[in-house]
Amino acid sequence: MRWIALAALLVLMPACAQPAVQRTPEEAVAHAQTLTPADARLADLYAQSCKNCHTVLDTGAPLSGDAGAWEARWKKGVPALVTSTVSGLGGMPAGGQCFSCTADDYEALIRFMAGRER
Repeated sequence: MRWIALAALLVLMPACAQPAVQRTPEEAVAHAQTLTPADARLADLYAQSCKNCHTVLDTGAPLSGDAGAWEARWKKGVPALVTSTVSGLGGMPAGGQCFSCTADDYEALIRFMAGRER
């Protein structure tokens, strides 16, 4: 009897998981353009330094809110992502040109854009 209950649970568990949202590139851009951090200070930093690239497909930056685009990056870990942001990476200039961002700001902005806010 226990085995039947366990088997039923294992079969039904995936149905409870939230499926990843599949969007066309145009839908992903439109979605990214609607996102803003809830914190007013972070929202201002995001608007000044992140939004111009992380809401435009052709920049090569992972779009805000696009979990698929952020997944491989996220696996590197938050410290590595902050280091890449501070140092610059690819077409992103050092610090993402956020001259008033702290390490905590970068982490919060990365978490926001990756959809991994605490």
